[in-house]
Amino acid sequence: MDFDTLYRRSYPRILLTLVGALGGDRAAAEDCAQETFVRAFKAWDRWRPDAQPETWLHRIAINVAHSYRQRQKLREVGEVIKRIGRPEEGPNPEDVAEQNTVIAALARLPTDQAAALVLRHYHGYSNREIGKALGIPERTVASRLARAKDRLRRDVHLREENVAEETESR
Repeated sequence: MDFDTLYRRSYPRILLTLVGALGGDRAAAEDCAQETFVRAFKAWDRWRPDAQPETWLHRIAINVAHSYRQRQKLREVGEVIKRIGRPEEGPNPEDVAEQNTVIAALARLPTDQAAALVLRHYHGYSNREIGKALGIPERTVASRLARAKDRLRRDVHLREENVAEETESR
């Protein structure tokens, strides 16, 4: 089968798949379908005749749709930041990190929890804004913040106890 024939036979099914994968956004699906066939054409010499060509195209299409959605999320985060603005300049984070045990404890948190805390307490974002920025529901933001705060309290408290014990033993 030549590529032109594959394109004519497969385009409607690829487009339908992409419309579904992209939540009914036909314009985005058409863009992604076009990108799918461009990628497939560039890789046509690597296609194995023993594999189903339309299955191969669907795999490419789903990858293109996934990449499109990721770029869309990044654009949305950028729009949120444009709308709410950048935070005012604060102290140099490196200076603060060297002097602050909370920052050291923050570094030991899982990345998702640390990001939520920084966005809330350093940048002052609401749960809704944090959810948009991280691509998660508001409830998830609330639970991450709660887990992070509990973990920070325990971590800072244990470190303070250790410092007190070391001071007493001297």
